[in-house]
Amino acid sequence: MKHLLGLVTLVFLTITAPSTAALAASPTTAGSAIDPLDQWPQWRGPLATGVAPRADPPVKWSEEDNVRWKVELPGSGHSTPIIWGDRVFLTTAIPHGEALAAPEEHDHGAHHNLPASRRQKFVVLAVDREGGKISWQRAVRDEQPHEGTHETGTWASSSAITDGERLYAFFGSRGLHCLGLDGEPVWNKDFGDMLSRHGHGEGSSPALHGDTVVVNWDHQGESFVVALDKRTGKERWRVSRDEITSWSTPLIVENAGKAQVIVSATKRVRSYDLATGKVLWQAAGLSRNVVASPVAADGMVFVGNSYDWQAMLAIRLEKATGEVNGTDAIVWTRDRDTPYVPSPLLYDGMLMFLKHSQGFLTNLDAATGETLYGPVRLPSMGMIFASPVGAAGRVYIASRNGATLVVERGEKPVVLARNQLDDSFSASPAAVGGELYLRGEKHLYCLARDS
Repeated sequence: MKHLLGLVTLVFLTITAPSTAALAASPTTAGSAIDPLDQWPQWRGPLATGVAPRADPPVKWSEEDNVRWKVELPGSGHSTPIIWGDRVFLTTAIPHGEALAAPEEHDHGAHHNLPASRRQKFVVLAVDREGGKISWQRAVRDEQPHEGTHETGTWASSSAITDGERLYAFFGSRGLHCLGLDGEPVWNKDFGDMLSRHGHGEGSSPALHGDTVVVNWDHQGESFVVALDKRTGKERWRVSRDEITSWSTPLIVENAGKAQVIVSATKRVRSYDLATGKVLWQAAGLSRNVVASPVAADGMVFVGNSYDWQAMLAIRLEKATGEVNGTDAIVWTRDRDTPYVPSPLLYDGMLMFLKHSQGFLTNLDAATGETLYGPVRLPSMGMIFASPVGAAGRVYIASRNGATLVVERGEKPVVLARNQLDDSFSASPAAVGGELYLRGEKHLYCLARDS
């Protein structure tokens, strides 16, 4: 997951689609037989919608059943597992050394925070999909964080992203790191220190499209969005933003053959030309503390949040230019039951989301905004930070109390299973093939049907 808590990340090659907005997905490597649609190259999956279009993971499991393997992870992190080929990639922060005096907190309304009282090793690691053994582990930074994080968060809440050739791991104030899939460093970029609102920590993940990596740097200082050459780390453009802290991950889509970067934030949802950084369109309407990331398909993009007030907007890309509020580019809006930490799931024309960070599920017709059902209370789920994932006509929703609910995708809320494990889940699930990967506070689970 990502947040102030750790939700975590985005995007990838262009997949040709019959809509005016084609989502960018992970590019295949030259000569590679690996199809990105069979992988999980970023925290919201190959289409950046939360859907694994070719996966068919199990419906039921427990600590005794359908667990292919379970591996203890070093340190802590809320980044989603990223899967490519025979490896699972994760980021984590490992405390070490003696307790230190915590840095003086910046007065940004900090509350419910963990002090930065230990040095941390900021680590990228790879796990073998076959047996669950850690294949390699690379510390990219070792330092005492300059500020704390939320008590429910971590210092490794941003998910990595891969194009099948290299891995891009983002640790916010500890930099963006490009590694080979064997863990060897290629380049890194330091953007300075982020000052997060409430001192809640960092969580936005990078986005990748073609040969460009995009990072959003919204904080309580000088905010900006920046595009870099994925092979060298050289900046292509940097645009200042009139924004306070946001935790959402940029979304890269194509409209009329032109790639654009959509960033959801407090004052405006803005779209930038991927090639130049020029603002293409913008819309007001969201409140502070934007965490949920946008999703898009069929020529429309959907943004929402829930903090000072509840809001969701559906924007038609072919009509979006300049200020779009009050124009027919806004197809529909919603002012109730919208998500805060978990991002929406866009699944075959249905837009599914959780109310705030609670176990109440709503399902809309994405094209019209018509409510199909909800909000429906999910049984015994508790607080939810992880974003829902779709696969094989099912929706997987993991919670911090160790439960994962499996719901049928449809116009009625049919619960197929409630599965309990001995861990707590804030990271969003990942689905590949017949497997579901759940990253808990202590362990990484690979769930698959017993043979």
